[in-house]
Amino acid sequence: MKACFVAVALVALAAQKDASAAAAGLGSADPAVRTRAACELRAFGTQASPFMGRLASMLDDASPVDPAVCGERTWRFRGNEDLTTPGEQAASALVAIGSPSQPIFLKALAGPAWVARKNAAWGLGALDASEAVPALIDALKDSDAGVREQVAWALGAIGDRRAVDGLVGALSDSAAGVRKQSAWALGAIGDRRAVQGLMRALKDADAGVRKQSAWALGAIGG
Repeated sequence: MKACFVAVALVALAAQKDASAAAAGLGSADPAVRTRAACELRAFGTQASPFMGRLASMLDDASPVDPAVCGERTWRFRGNEDLTTPGEQAASALVAIGSPSQPIFLKALAGPAWVARKNAAWGLGALDASEAVPALIDALKDSDAGVREQVAWALGAIGDRRAVDGLVGALSDSAAGVRKQSAWALGAIGDRRAVQGLMRALKDADAGVRKQSAWALGAIGG
């Protein structure tokens, strides 16, 4: 039994050393190296938790990077044809760590950098963080349309009915992308309180919003 405990401890120590080696690239001046380091840390899951602070500091890093630098480790929350960023991959590494990352995302969601707020919104949705729903609802009024769109996605991914009123309001957002994502989120949540707002959205000037609203109504059903 003692030998078993020793073996487990040695494996954990080796994994931590590997994670430390991966984390060394987080401070590089080269955004591709920073991105690759975050991708590599994601594979360590909770074993990357000692580096949460360093990953958090990268959430506002929007340097464009070819996702090929990460190979199969790339984690995308946009189309595969898009460039990635160190901030995106830092968010994915924090999500892989799990619920201990939630306070980091909540702090970033309320912070001054729109890039960090957007990455934080994605992270909270990916974590299925129902405790973050009130903060996300507030963030539907963010000054940046890209953040508002990501927030709408997060609320739909979490699927909490508390978000319905805020998302119905977001169907009138000035940005078509936000309106479209809000329609999707309402369909994902499936609450009939959204029906009236979605019916109005069928007359939206944007074809994508109209299509997504029709889908949402079908998802909610009779």
